[in-house]
Amino acid sequence: MNRKLKIGIVGTGNIFRIAHLKPLLGHPEAEIIAVCDINEQKAVQIAEAHGIAHVCTSYQDLLDLDGLDAIDICTPNLFHSEIAVAALHKGLHVFCEKPDAISPEEARKMADAAAGSGKILMTMRNNRFTPASQFLKLFVEEGNMGDVYSGRCGWLRRRGIPGKGGWFTTKEISGGGPLIDLGVHMIDLAVWLMGNPKPVTVSGATYAKFGDSTLSDSVHSQFGEQQDDGIFNVEDLATGFIRFENGATLQIEFSWASNIAEEMNFVELRATKAGSRICNGQLQLFTEMSGQLVDISPVLGKASVDAHGAHLRHFIDVVYGRAEPILTPEHGVDMIQILSALYRSAELGQEVRL
Repeated sequence: MNRKLKIGIVGTGNIFRIAHLKPLLGHPEAEIIAVCDINEQKAVQIAEAHGIAHVCTSYQDLLDLDGLDAIDICTPNLFHSEIAVAALHKGLHVFCEKPDAISPEEARKMADAAAGSGKILMTMRNNRFTPASQFLKLFVEEGNMGDVYSGRCGWLRRRGIPGKGGWFTTKEISGGGPLIDLGVHMIDLAVWLMGNPKPVTVSGATYAKFGDSTLSDSVHSQFGEQQDDGIFNVEDLATGFIRFENGATLQIEFSWASNIAEEMNFVELRATKAGSRICNGQLQLFTEMSGQLVDISPVLGKASVDAHGAHLRHFIDVVYGRAEPILTPEHGVDMIQILSALYRSAELGQEVRL
């Protein structure tokens, strides 16, 4: 493909405008030719501001446009699989915001459609693209950590419920609360850094305690559209434990609202030669040298790198055949299976085998 990749956008809400729009507009080999949103005014505003030729209110109409090569899905979670499968059946490449889907069955439909079409399907995992994550992945693969046998990960907010009353807090549309919203990021990062071991059992617990709170101290609460008379039937805290086939384990904790000191996201690894901690983008290593315990803080450049943009650029590189995909549809199926099993465990009050 020698011409620019012609891309259609499905969903023009905050995640698209904040994280997807600029990287795609600035890419020399990409061109947004259409935007689609059920709110036509939002789509028109984006199109007029950036000279985008086509505006649709139905994703089916967008998929029928001549010359389209790929779509970027930024809709509420419920619609990810439906739109992705339809696009793949049309012979289009698909990039999709996380989570892949709201159930393992829907994630499997996406993976099967990708395999059948021969097209690229990739779901946002921007945390794999930070300088800290890229360095640590290589550090682990080179054997510097030794045997990675346990880990801990989380994303905790003091008060940061997104779009309360809207689709984020409506389980039928979102699939859940912070576990599926934030857990998909940090569990994925931890499992990837650990070498993608196969999960075998999970144990989870969920809580909903802050649905009536009107306080917010997190910029992340801007996502979604709040509805004062809307629904809040998801958790605001999830905790859990994952066992892997190789004997490794992972502790997890994710909250939109908790009485804690401050917001943070983190992945910690325990290994035989060294330990590691990525917290809010900063990496520390813990080991011993010359008979002493030492802490190492690698100099990695800007922690605020545009990781969303880096993943979108990687997707385009893969489409053009310049790179092997860092993430496959099967990774997405595995992730949604883990999240679904954690929710099931929380409902049953007992460990669940995958």
